[in-house]
Amino acid sequence: MTRRLLNIIKNKIYTGLLLIILILVWQLISSLELVPAFMLPSPVNVVRAFVNNISDLLYNSTISLSEGFAGLFLGIVIAFLLAVLMDSSKFLYRATYPLLIITQTIPVIAIAPLLVLWFGFGAAPKIILVFIVCFFPISIGLLDGFKNSDADAINLLKAMGASKLQIFRHIKWPYALGGFFSGLKISVSYSVVGAVIAEWLGGNDGLGVYMTRVRKGYAFDKMFAVILLIIIISLLLMWLVGFIERLAMPWKKYEKVIK
Repeated sequence: MTRRLLNIIKNKIYTGLLLIILILVWQLISSLELVPAFMLPSPVNVVRAFVNNISDLLYNSTISLSEGFAGLFLGIVIAFLLAVLMDSSKFLYRATYPLLIITQTIPVIAIAPLLVLWFGFGAAPKIILVFIVCFFPISIGLLDGFKNSDADAINLLKAMGASKLQIFRHIKWPYALGGFFSGLKISVSYSVVGAVIAEWLGGNDGLGVYMTRVRKGYAFDKMFAVILLIIIISLLLMWLVGFIERLAMPWKKYEKVIK
């Protein structure tokens, strides 16, 4: 346990050192004006823009987060239902799985204008776009978990007269939790980015709309401030998912201790 903790701290230190080096290089490039300041603002200017415009950033982030969470929730529900149905039917699995793959070959930036054209400039196209980018990792994670369930344990429960619901509850769902949370960590970051991309194409508020406005004014320090905020939000959401995962899968802690 102590060795594992030391390894985690060591990895964090290495990551922090690399991040500091990158920021220093960025500051040096800006200070020497190797790139024009209006194109690449210095880290100091980015932080200053972040602090000075924090109220606007927080307001627009609530709009983007509401759209992102709505699309993410829809993606979780649809992905769960679809994964359960595909796991229970080989025909449905073979017919639907290629379609899932196809949905991920369509560039998000290409389909976004169509969604705006079909559903207008409200929240609907943003939520749909977030759903499209979020449901795939979750559905694939669940499917892999269902397929990798312990066959011997399933046969044992069947021999004991267990119903399909009992088998799902006691065997398949616990096996699928790992894949579910892995997909959720990806999707939760996609939800924010997807909402921002959708907002680039139209809307009244949101981080994407804010980025479009400041870009037209060549206020690139504010654009970088938005990017910084998106990174912070994504990291916090991924940490939250990891925290929920540890609560939902307490046995993983003991597995790591044993290892």
